[in-house]
Amino acid sequence: MEKTKEFLGTEPVGKLLFKLAVPTVLSQIVNMLYNIVDRIYIGHIEGVGDLALTGVGICMPLILLVSAFAFLASAGGAPRASIFLGKGDRESAERTLGNCFLLQLLISLILTALLLLFSDTLLFAFGASESTIGYASDYMRIYSIGTLFVQLTLGMNAYITAQGFAGYGMLSVLIGAGLNILFDPIFIFALQMGVRGAALATVLSQAAACTCVLAFLFGKKTGLRIRKKNLRLTPSVFLACVALGLSPFVMQSTESLIAVCFNTSLLKYGGDIAVGAMTILTSVMQFAMLPLQGLAQGAQPITSYNFGARNAARVRRSFRLLLLCSLVYSFTLWGAVMLFPTAFAGMFTTDAALLSFTARALRIYCAVLCIFGIQTACQMTFLALGKAKQSILVAIFRKIVLLLPLIYIVPLFFEDKTAAVYLAEPICDFLAVTFTAIVFTFYFKKAIRKIEENG
Repeated sequence: MEKTKEFLGTEPVGKLLFKLAVPTVLSQIVNMLYNIVDRIYIGHIEGVGDLALTGVGICMPLILLVSAFAFLASAGGAPRASIFLGKGDRESAERTLGNCFLLQLLISLILTALLLLFSDTLLFAFGASESTIGYASDYMRIYSIGTLFVQLTLGMNAYITAQGFAGYGMLSVLIGAGLNILFDPIFIFALQMGVRGAALATVLSQAAACTCVLAFLFGKKTGLRIRKKNLRLTPSVFLACVALGLSPFVMQSTESLIAVCFNTSLLKYGGDIAVGAMTILTSVMQFAMLPLQGLAQGAQPITSYNFGARNAARVRRSFRLLLLCSLVYSFTLWGAVMLFPTAFAGMFTTDAALLSFTARALRIYCAVLCIFGIQTACQMTFLALGKAKQSILVAIFRKIVLLLPLIYIVPLFFEDKTAAVYLAEPICDFLAVTFTAIVFTFYFKKAIRKIEENG
């Protein structure tokens, strides 16, 4: 406990953020490879790569939904555990971990059953056509079996990072991603399993990563351990975690809903090629979202711990440095996408028509990606401070209030309906970032003032 306190409470914030953020960013980048590497290989299957890529892309809403339920417990529980550590209350921190672990197990089993029973019905609703449903169904049936591994890997890894052990969290992800990259060509091409091979490679690699995460949290090196006495659901404990986790859950689950709306609208206006392009666009967006989330996860233990310890100066420095790093990254990626859209699209397909279509769509879809670092830094800092209501507010405003209706409204004003659907994203992002920055400035100043008055 003293070692954790010294580590999070006294080291220079810049050095500490670098130490924690580098592993978490690398973990997110590597974790991104699970699905992106699948898509790269699938897009290059001879003769059917474009249709297979579109089919797997239609599975993304379901995959995002699985990830969302992982965040429901972990993204709320991990900051609360860090805050308890900052207050010197290790027992409450471990009780939080135990409750969230059990909740994650129960959610995983329910999701697995639902996906196995209803995945085909959902895939048709999410934009599958007769020509792509076979590929989507083949991928999803096998992926569903690995729901437990995905849930526990994503969810429980947050509690490793929350203690300051970001390096081990990265190692578990590296092991899983390395196996995925190794298995993909073997199962897809050598064993001629196609999209089923891609799904099997992902499931097996996630199982390996899950084993590493649980071995650490049940072991002796961890500061917070999963203990038998805490493996019972206590409403006062897990409901507080779920309340805080609702914001990232809304962010991720509405990604699933938004993907459905994008796919169905694009299928209507542009056909399978427009849906296939959307698969590539969302993959490129992951290059932005996941490293930014990794930066925020690196800052979270610093912010949460020092918020609990009532050290306003370190909370303020942590946010400012997070915001600066997030903006540098989002501007850099935006510049690369604007200058080299064909290079990004070419990672996923060699089909000339899809390549040309996607390169144009990328510049539209990512037009204001440069300022998205503000959105992520502010929203994730709300989580680190335990501000559930404010975090939920900005998440719902961006996805439900803005983006969802814009997907259907913007095409009413443009002749090129397909391009107009893509344009909904940058319009939404500009308005959402402006709103989030205003709300965050007000509540962050209020939180800092409260610490200083009561410190």
